[in-house]
Amino acid sequence: MREVSVKRKRKIFPGWWTAIASGIISMWGFGVQLYSFGSYLKPIAADLGLSRTAMSGAGSLGRLEGGFEGLFGGWFVDRYGPRIVCLIGVFVGGLGLILMYFINSLWSYYIAWAIASLGFNLGLSLPLDAAVANWFVKKRGLALGVMRALIGLCGVTVVPLVMWLIGLVGWRLTLVIAGSTTWLIGLPLAWFLIKPRRPEYYGLLPDGEEPQSEALQGAQTTIHEGVKYAEGVQEIEFTARQAMRTSTFWIIWVAHALHGMVSPAVSMHQIPYLTDRGVDPVLAATALGLMVFMSTPGRLIGGIIADRFDKNHLRFPMAGAYLLQCLGLVIFLRTQSMAMIYVYLALYGFGMGASIGINVPLRARYFGRKAFATIGGMLRFLDMPVGIIAPIYAGWTYDVTGSYMDAFAVLTGLLFLSVIVMCFAKPPKPPAEVGEITSFV
Repeated sequence: MREVSVKRKRKIFPGWWTAIASGIISMWGFGVQLYSFGSYLKPIAADLGLSRTAMSGAGSLGRLEGGFEGLFGGWFVDRYGPRIVCLIGVFVGGLGLILMYFINSLWSYYIAWAIASLGFNLGLSLPLDAAVANWFVKKRGLALGVMRALIGLCGVTVVPLVMWLIGLVGWRLTLVIAGSTTWLIGLPLAWFLIKPRRPEYYGLLPDGEEPQSEALQGAQTTIHEGVKYAEGVQEIEFTARQAMRTSTFWIIWVAHALHGMVSPAVSMHQIPYLTDRGVDPVLAATALGLMVFMSTPGRLIGGIIADRFDKNHLRFPMAGAYLLQCLGLVIFLRTQSMAMIYVYLALYGFGMGASIGINVPLRARYFGRKAFATIGGMLRFLDMPVGIIAPIYAGWTYDVTGSYMDAFAVLTGLLFLSVIVMCFAKPPKPPAEVGEITSFV
């Protein structure tokens, strides 16, 4: 094992640069691909003569890809590190957006958007969450909260920018600009600031803590010291197989699946819903931006809560975050005045942010860092069916009834069920045998 030297008195722990870089990459990537989908929907549908059901199918295709990518992408991240996966994903995602310039039919639209979705699904959540989670334990929630808060800023920066560009140069050139900027932002940040391994391989402990030994020591010694450090907050290293044998894994999946019916449908169809009511397109994009922006303090606060709560009680603030989203949707269903829509956006956005801020630290606290991305990938794969159904269902409901309200009512009920299920997601019992850090399955 190669010897590493322990560098003392670092001014800034490198993990914080990883968190900031991950937040910036994700802010742009999610902003131009996921949250701006509604901005592209109507102009592309009008130009190509497509229904909203057909348009929604592209978003669901992205969910299908993301699910299958979770099967191998998470394992690849755990095995080879997040940097290479992020680089590949960012390149492919930017290429897919640029290819959208050339589409002229439904099949070409699906192919180009599938390439973009393939890249962003692979390059953002799984590797970047793992990159940050690997470098922090006691401060993981705060670090991920900082990262997620940066993502939340896309609602008041990237989404309105995309809508403004569509009005200025058209949707085709907008997508070329979005893809090119994805490369300019994502590739350098990923190469220089996303570390391929956990801090123990560089002679450091998570959170910036210094190893106890002052002398030179091997990486394997530091790794074992890092495991003991994590055990101080009751964090045990599970393999993916061990995690999937626990009832906790499956309860979390059910809660995620029920909750996952809501977010893609709302993100995809909220801007069309508002513009159908006569709201100016830029204002509609700004309204969606408000929802995402309101998630910013929620993401940060959720992360701080994840650090402060005992592992045995962490499921309850997660359920509370889901409940805030549910309350926002109930208000939206009762009245659709613009004033109450803003109340809905604030409640839903803050609850969405808090759930995002708690979710990743919860998974790491329950199952450890060893198979973190693999376990996350498996959950993504299992969530795939609902992520496909929900946007198509909302688009189909509109095409049939001329309104989204019936679909939103069903999704609100499913979201409330997720609140109940999450309350039963107790921490799993430690595995009978804890394997070596380099054992992934």
